[in-house]
Amino acid sequence: MIPQSFIQDLLHRVDIVDVIDRHVKLKKAGANYAACCPFHSEKSPSFTVSQTKQFYHCFGCGAHGTAVGFLMEYSGLGFVEAIKDLAQSVGMTVPEERGDQPRRARTEGENGEDLNELMLTAAQFFRNALKDAPQAIAYLKKRGLSGDIAKKFGVGYAPEGWQNLERAFPNYQSSALTTLGLVKQNDEGRRYDIFRDRIMFPIVDVKGNVIGFGGRVLDSGEPKYLNSPETPLFEKGRELYGLYQARRAIRDAGRVIVVEGYMDVVALAQHGVEYAVATLGTATTPTHVQKLLRQTDEIVFCFDGDNAGRRAAWRALENSLAQLADGKEVRFLFLPQGEDPDSYVRQHGKEQFEKLLDSAIPLSQFLLNELSSHGDRNTHEGRAKLLQEAKPLIKQITAPMLSLMMRKQLAEITGITQQELDGEFQIKTAPKAAPARRTAPAQRSITQTVIELLVLDGALARLADRALLAPGIGLAGIDQHELAALNRLLELLAADGKPLNIGEYFRDTEHSDLFSAVEVGVLWRQEQGFSGEELEAEFAGAWRQLVERIRKARTNALLAKSRQQPWTPEEQSQFLLLQQPVTVNSTR
Repeated sequence: MIPQSFIQDLLHRVDIVDVIDRHVKLKKAGANYAACCPFHSEKSPSFTVSQTKQFYHCFGCGAHGTAVGFLMEYSGLGFVEAIKDLAQSVGMTVPEERGDQPRRARTEGENGEDLNELMLTAAQFFRNALKDAPQAIAYLKKRGLSGDIAKKFGVGYAPEGWQNLERAFPNYQSSALTTLGLVKQNDEGRRYDIFRDRIMFPIVDVKGNVIGFGGRVLDSGEPKYLNSPETPLFEKGRELYGLYQARRAIRDAGRVIVVEGYMDVVALAQHGVEYAVATLGTATTPTHVQKLLRQTDEIVFCFDGDNAGRRAAWRALENSLAQLADGKEVRFLFLPQGEDPDSYVRQHGKEQFEKLLDSAIPLSQFLLNELSSHGDRNTHEGRAKLLQEAKPLIKQITAPMLSLMMRKQLAEITGITQQELDGEFQIKTAPKAAPARRTAPAQRSITQTVIELLVLDGALARLADRALLAPGIGLAGIDQHELAALNRLLELLAADGKPLNIGEYFRDTEHSDLFSAVEVGVLWRQEQGFSGEELEAEFAGAWRQLVERIRKARTNALLAKSRQQPWTPEEQSQFLLLQQPVTVNSTR
């Protein structure tokens, strides 16, 4: 891992405005900079960059991040690659040794083990095992895979036998191995490897970390594919196999293909079609679609032409509707009966496969064709059924022009006017709303408000007495997740040194979503131009309100306990502390 201290130092030396302006021309807009978003099509700028806080946010599609995040999203770089790119631009050298990056709750085992390190060890074990497995090598050669492609995707082999991983992990009894889905324990307490006699495909996140595995049987056997279970590192609904390796090819091709299996992805890459990814034993999710539409303007779902393939395509369609944007395209390709991407590209080659891609059916056509096939469009009853089934689907489409054109076509098909259809679908054509960035943020909890003000002006931390924020009895009605985030933020702001890049510090932690939402409110406050005195007054009021809520909750809890049993000395001290008045100092 790259030390967090280095990342923070690097982000103090680069300017996010310069980084983004090299790819997307920015214009000064009040306190911040603005441009049309590079991650979705739009005519009015909703992409905002804060130079003072060093993050960007799009009020249209929700894209959000630091200079590191922008390079990952826009250029398709991994986390380490993005850090190296930024470091090179300012003449810094990325340290190779492990540094002082703060431990992440999601990547720590119960006993402090680094879960990412354990997964990397397993991946290396499987890769080394492949070298000594002639039957597995013969299988891969039979499937047409070269050594270079196997190396690119880190393909390995899980040997036959029950406890082979004991050779890779001296502490084979570690609970972290079961947490990661590498080992199971039976009712008698005997532990054994989950993956046995399978070709192993490491699943890699956008940083290049191994987060899971897919194992395929060599010949016959069930299940044909075995995936890692959900773990602290791996969520099937968020990850896509091959995306890490395909990012640059997706950018170059201007599209991405979504297939169903690891072998499809690897075989396509072997034949020069390197912009394919696969779902991981689950249906396509809205998160999958959102992630891919940030990478490119066109998604082609490629499925078998049988009933199962069409059902999978329909689920993908349903989960794509709310993610669509004008200028983005989702299409569907159904392969000939008995073919899958692996077999088709091996038999017909890249050129013929890409010709098929060009004939893929647009989402709008697939949707209307499927619904029309459910009834007779020549009867009133059939047309009424079509409208009934289309209504919940069309209402999910938020892309204005696409929604309008589909409603017009649906009205023509069913023989009613568009106005009648819009009335039936309860679709109102409202006047264009004001830009979202000029709108006050949604109602926040008092804790979120305090966090937002601290992110905007770290000097406000001097007003806060953290004594009552420590975990303890009686926090009913107060979000402890938010309180823990506030505590950590105050600790960081109290430390000596340069101001912290909050967004990058909390990347991939349990608090990352909270701080991303908070930073949107920071942008709004920057644009309003609040004075230092106004911010200090708001913070003082919010801080008093938060502390009073904590005081009341803990006092009530202690009094309730005193009616059941005597207080401990610690609880007596806490009760006395709760009786002290709240004081708020001045930063001026």
